[in-house]
Amino acid sequence: MPTPSAAEYTAAVHAAIDRVGQEQAEGVARAAELIASALAADGVVQAFGTGHSEALAMELAGRAGGLVPSNRIALRDVVLYGGRPLDVLKGPELERGTDSAALLFELAAPHPADVFVLASNSGVNGCVVELARLAKENGHPVIVITSAEHTARVQPKHPSGLRLRDLADVALDNGAPFGDAVLPMKSGGLACGISSITAALLAQQIVAEVIARIEAAGGVPPVYLSANIPGGDEHNRVLEARYAGRIRRTA
Repeated sequence: MPTPSAAEYTAAVHAAIDRVGQEQAEGVARAAELIASALAADGVVQAFGTGHSEALAMELAGRAGGLVPSNRIALRDVVLYGGRPLDVLKGPELERGTDSAALLFELAAPHPADVFVLASNSGVNGCVVELARLAKENGHPVIVITSAEHTARVQPKHPSGLRLRDLADVALDNGAPFGDAVLPMKSGGLACGISSITAALLAQQIVAEVIARIEAAGGVPPVYLSANIPGGDEHNRVLEARYAGRIRRTA
């Protein structure tokens, strides 16, 4: 058995990207339709993920080339904006339990037209499932990015017994295997996770399709410029002003 290598990981990434790109194309198109419709109705994208899935929220909210009407929700919001003590961020309980989801939803203060994009590789932790439940209960479309293989092999932590995908209007499979890692080691086990890369792919595919729909309708997509190019800050401030008080990048 070969030792994990950069070349092997690159090959695994290429294979996963090709598979996800082909198999999830229909779901990506449906997700883009939901988001384009939300933006047309003056909604914003409410993006959330915990653990490494927070990278999905960062991919969607506040980066160059991305959609300005996007709000990043993070677990630490309960401390930064919700008055919870810092100690609640220690350990996995905040992510696995349901207690903080209602506060996160309240702090996001979603408008009726907002759409939620929620990421969790396992798709079973209580907080993200409860946030999805609250979003659905309040009439918001929910787009989910998860590992179909992993979530099918683990028990839900939400008291309802639901998985994140069970609450989705659109569920996208990030193609990650059970346990996320893809390269076998001589000593046993697997190394090198892949879900962050495929989730980022799905996020950017959705953004591309949303922009295509806005332009096809004759609109001008509200897209960020890099803050590190001339005029970037000025461009971004003008667009952000349209959504004042509704989009937060968090710390």
